[in-house]
Amino acid sequence: MKNITKQLPFWLALFICLTPVVSSPTALVIGFLIASLGLVPTEFQLAKITKKLLAYSIVGLGFGIQFEQAIAVTSDGIELIIATILGTLVIGWWVAKWMGLNKETGYLISSGTAICGGSAIAAVAPAIKANDEQIGLSLATVFVLNSIALFIFPVIGHALNLDQHTFGTWAAIAIHDTSSVVGAASAYGEEALTTATTLKLARALWIIPVALFSAFLFRNESKKVTIPYFILFYCAAIGVSDALPQFDMIYQGIFDVAKKALVVCLFLIGCGISVEKLKASGPKPLLFGITLWLAISTSSLAWLMLG
Repeated sequence: MKNITKQLPFWLALFICLTPVVSSPTALVIGFLIASLGLVPTEFQLAKITKKLLAYSIVGLGFGIQFEQAIAVTSDGIELIIATILGTLVIGWWVAKWMGLNKETGYLISSGTAICGGSAIAAVAPAIKANDEQIGLSLATVFVLNSIALFIFPVIGHALNLDQHTFGTWAAIAIHDTSSVVGAASAYGEEALTTATTLKLARALWIIPVALFSAFLFRNESKKVTIPYFILFYCAAIGVSDALPQFDMIYQGIFDVAKKALVVCLFLIGCGISVEKLKASGPKPLLFGITLWLAISTSSLAWLMLG
């Protein structure tokens, strides 16, 4: 009875994360608080459950990608998209090495910065066999910077007199998660919102090649490459929803469930983070994330203003 009572806050928090009122960053914080209070059940293999649920969530998100629209937007800004994604990953690799940051943590933060925040981290993590601590630190870093970007980007845009299209493009490239991109762009204007949302959708397609490349880059000593098969199912989901549009209502339902499952994943990941682990990691992950974020923000803005 005592054990059940001790587990009650965990299950209650998990239930709350299933409701619409809890966002991904909030779920991560709730999980962290539950872990800090020592209320996480020890008999469950949370790490194993989380990794499987992450993979299922990413596949489900594939049903929300409008393939033709994403391809069209990608082709319009292909040079900027490729330059910022590859540039962020390469710079991130060397800066993480220079700072002495854990290789997996640095790569996850780089991937989240380069593509689409938490979704990219969730997709790349199984491919490089990252553990919960590395995933949690990466997500926490990205979410902190997301929160800041939501408020300061519109201010900077107005100060520089950026037009709607330019701001929308910049927001889609330099802000990590789609939710913050939408929030910042909607505060700037309707055209900015349309541009930012569509371009961010297009960048999400780059999860596929980045995850596959990541599996090759982080192959083990036997030189065997572990193929992240869930990425293939992610591609299949995009293909099916594009080929059979008459079932759009079903796809939207799957997409909504996948988004909520991803929130639950972040709660479980938060349950694997503790104050001790954060102290042990030090300020390096956040400093690394800020450095990389400033690099992509300033360079992309310069490209758009001078191009």
